[in-house]
Amino acid sequence: MTKTLILCDCLGSQTINADAVSEGCGLPCSKVYSSLCMDQIDQATAEIAKGDVIVACQQERQHFEELAQELDVETPGFVDIRDRAGWGEGDPTAKMAALAAEAALSVQVGKSVDVVSEGTCLIIGGEPALQAAAELCDTLAVTVLLSHPDDVPTDRRFDCVVGSVRNASGALGGFTVKLDKLQQVVTGGRGAFALSDPVNGAASDCDIILDLTGDKPMFPAPEKREGYLRADPAHAPSVARAVLAASQMVGTFEKPLYVRMEPSLCAHSRAEKPACSNCLNVCPTGAITSAGEHVAIDPMVCAGCGSCSAVCPSGAISYDAPPVETVFRRLSTLASTYRNAGGQTPRLLVHDADFGAEAIALSARFGRGLPADVVPLEVDALSGFGHAEMAAALACGFSHVDMLASPKSDLEVIAAQAALATALAGTSNAVDVLQPTDPDTLEAALYTEVNAPIHCDPILPLGARRQVTRLATKALQPDADILPLPDGAPYGAVVVDTDACTLCLSCVSLCPSGALGDNPDMPQLRFQEDACLQCGLCTNICPEKAITLQPQMDLTDAAFTQRVIHEEEPFACIECGSLFGVKSTVERITEKLAGNHAMFATSEAAKMIQMCDNCRIQAQYHSTDNPFQGGERPRVRTTEDYLSKRRDH
Repeated sequence: MTKTLILCDCLGSQTINADAVSEGCGLPCSKVYSSLCMDQIDQATAEIAKGDVIVACQQERQHFEELAQELDVETPGFVDIRDRAGWGEGDPTAKMAALAAEAALSVQVGKSVDVVSEGTCLIIGGEPALQAAAELCDTLAVTVLLSHPDDVPTDRRFDCVVGSVRNASGALGGFTVKLDKLQQVVTGGRGAFALSDPVNGAASDCDIILDLTGDKPMFPAPEKREGYLRADPAHAPSVARAVLAASQMVGTFEKPLYVRMEPSLCAHSRAEKPACSNCLNVCPTGAITSAGEHVAIDPMVCAGCGSCSAVCPSGAISYDAPPVETVFRRLSTLASTYRNAGGQTPRLLVHDADFGAEAIALSARFGRGLPADVVPLEVDALSGFGHAEMAAALACGFSHVDMLASPKSDLEVIAAQAALATALAGTSNAVDVLQPTDPDTLEAALYTEVNAPIHCDPILPLGARRQVTRLATKALQPDADILPLPDGAPYGAVVVDTDACTLCLSCVSLCPSGALGDNPDMPQLRFQEDACLQCGLCTNICPEKAITLQPQMDLTDAAFTQRVIHEEEPFACIECGSLFGVKSTVERITEKLAGNHAMFATSEAAKMIQMCDNCRIQAQYHSTDNPFQGGERPRVRTTEDYLSKRRDH
């Protein structure tokens, strides 16, 4: 059933052409109301009661959701065409249509697991920790870890121990803390409590950790570790906020499973030789660890920043909340609808749901708002919007991409991905990373005209990230053959020093993607560029250090075929003539060992180097000085032997 778009011009503060919007997005529209959330609430009730509607207002979302609940109808969808289009400069019709079409898309809900917190809380610190424990002890099961025995109070509403933290792991509902010099309170007796003997290596489990030490955080990216609350003990408001947050962490919570892992595709290592470690290098929380030939992701620690999926060369890690194909579909819908509604050369503004959304709303309400040609795209993980998504946006029809970074964004990852997308687009200003300090600086950046906007025949971005990247690049640079790319790009070739390479083929045996291959009939090293991940395993495994990586993208069909990058003449066995090995290698070994090694001291023994496996075994067996030679093999005893022996007796 087609959804209906309910329009409101918010007391006439924006101009809405309902017919043009409807024609552009393909959705039937209501008449344009002026005060649906106030004077026209009865009309809003009637529209929502019909079901299957999208309300063009985000500000009063809660109000309309409650109304739908009272009417016992399906909760409507929502789209903000006011802050993101109507309260801007220029004709917003094409952008309104694009935003409405995007809102009508069905988005796959990400997977999640339930996390149970029973309220077991470990508070670490001194006097502020004791005060926090006194406030929380009626709500949580509190234990205070103190560093000095003299700080132990007589208050028994909560437990106290003395010791120090060696390390901690886990997240909300599943922390494990290792303690040294642990002393527990002996509750009997008069005067100050006595303490048990110190114990090292003690382990304790808890659901929540409240760190009021003011020292170095216990975890990397502590603000992203769910269940770990940290505050400056000297700043009372911060402590109060942390205490309040801790009191709310009891019950069952949904933990999104942000990323999906396919171990078979991972190019982390082979045969204990290191290769790709991109995800390990960018994960801010330490959720990713090495697990042999692939990496492992702790979903309870993962904060969903998306950096790992952006830098993964093989697609072993992919963002799954929502899946990447949803992002491609949103990009295609926004760009195509904008064009269908009469817009030209739209620009894309990618932002997060917190900092970016607030900056846009403030600019719209108190400033100039967004330009009519700037189409905003809200994503859950800004760092996860990598080069593939940027290139796809440009190839879908956007003339420029702006990444609106927040103070908490991983700028290093975003900047590297933007540089790679810029190289793929073939122009220096395809992607910009914006770091505005306020709405005014955001407006200044967006209202600056883009030099040489990109134009290309739009694509339909279908397939995996690598496939979409190649498709987008061919659309952006249709006449290009081989594009040089920045160092660290996941696309490229291997360059072989043919003078150093001995064709040992160790690189072939360990290549995780099958980009390197051999020829069972000839001493050849083959390479298929489209499959190469630039993981570096071949450079690490090569005993002669004959392989180097060359980041590039070959846009010709040759990238899909195996080509010979090194070959030599095979050696013919001196006994049977069958081909084996590499001629130069056999000759070099013969030169080094013949007459110089005890095993090949004689000319007959040296000839074995130049024999195939079968002939070498035969020659070794029949040689007179065979070190493995034994006496004459005894005759096999038969039944007749046993019977004749019995007759003799």
